[in-house]
Amino acid sequence: MWLVGVLATLAGAVAAEAFTLAARGLGVPMEAAGVWEEQAQAIPVGAIARSVVLWSIGGIVLAVVAARRARRPVRVFVAGTVAFTVLSLAAPAFAQDTAVSTQLVLAGTHVIAGAVIIPVLAARLSAPTTNRY
Repeated sequence: MWLVGVLATLAGAVAAEAFTLAARGLGVPMEAAGVWEEQAQAIPVGAIARSVVLWSIGGIVLAVVAARRARRPVRVFVAGTVAFTVLSLAAPAFAQDTAVSTQLVLAGTHVIAGAVIIPVLAARLSAPTTNRY
């Protein structure tokens, strides 16, 4: 599970960062204000990928715990990760001093990362239980 999680996370991070780079190329201003910030600051290249990797650690841990403890690990994992992904959309939605185009791109990165990572880990959870961890 750990190796699959790491590989899925890397794929999700690359996909999200590529989406952000394409948006930059199309002229979307990649500047956003954080949760407690009032003024937008530049989002450096690589920051999206780094964020995906950091937040995905929790998803991988959830997958491992679900595999070991839950009666229906796929259901627990998918419900939890989809809920967290939906909740994560609040951050770009409520970012102050941030262009709507940037908010949409940031929300898109959350969805893209989730769309890449969640199905891979869910498929691994549904695989036979031998050597699943």
